[in-house]
Amino acid sequence: MGNSVVIDSLTKKFGDFTAVDKISLTVKTGEIFGFLGANGAGKTTAIRMLCGLLIPTSGAGTVGGYDIFSETERIKHSIGYMSQKFSLYRDLTGFENLWFYGSIYRIPRRDLRQRIDELSEELELGEFIGRLSGSLPTGWRQRLALAASLLHCPKILFLDEPTGGVDPVFRRKFWELLYHLSDQGTTLFVTTHYMDEAEFCRRISIMHRGRIIEVGDPQELTKKYGHASLQETFMDLISREEDNA
Repeated sequence: MGNSVVIDSLTKKFGDFTAVDKISLTVKTGEIFGFLGANGAGKTTAIRMLCGLLIPTSGAGTVGGYDIFSETERIKHSIGYMSQKFSLYRDLTGFENLWFYGSIYRIPRRDLRQRIDELSEELELGEFIGRLSGSLPTGWRQRLALAASLLHCPKILFLDEPTGGVDPVFRRKFWELLYHLSDQGTTLFVTTHYMDEAEFCRRISIMHRGRIIEVGDPQELTKKYGHASLQETFMDLISREEDNA
């Protein structure tokens, strides 16, 4: 099994502010990897660099074998990306949005129609696919955004706070789908601040103030630090960092 994501000392600065501070990690192909951290920890900035949406200030890295400095366009076309904010067109129906994004990925019309039907069934979009996207409840908009990110069958999928504002039933359904994709060889990179979701990941990194302060299996990390839950482990590690600041 190879590696889908490899980064070394990746850094992003905005003026004097360091949003991501020399982070390094390797994510294996087919792995569900979680970025865990409070809002403002640097998770989204890191994800945007890996997706080719932000050029790093320094460091090195590859995503799917493509360089994050010089091959950003190739990265964009080879991955799936679902942002934490609904990014589809609110004045188009779900179907129209999916057709539009499928056209951007240059999926042949016949294949695109079949792919939309497959995703509609898999994500149980039903009648909602024919409604204006802006009128849909949050959970259904997130399902639609997930479908858009999966249209071109990407081998690496980046999900930035994907279940924010959705109901527990959909969150469970969502993670069942992620496990299915992982079993098929898709690499999943998920940012979250939900502790229960972090426990679904096979490995997590804990970020604080732009730095990765710990990496490992959620259960093993909890055991390593002698706590009863990942929540307690997370709070302990953050507290230690603040004490040492």
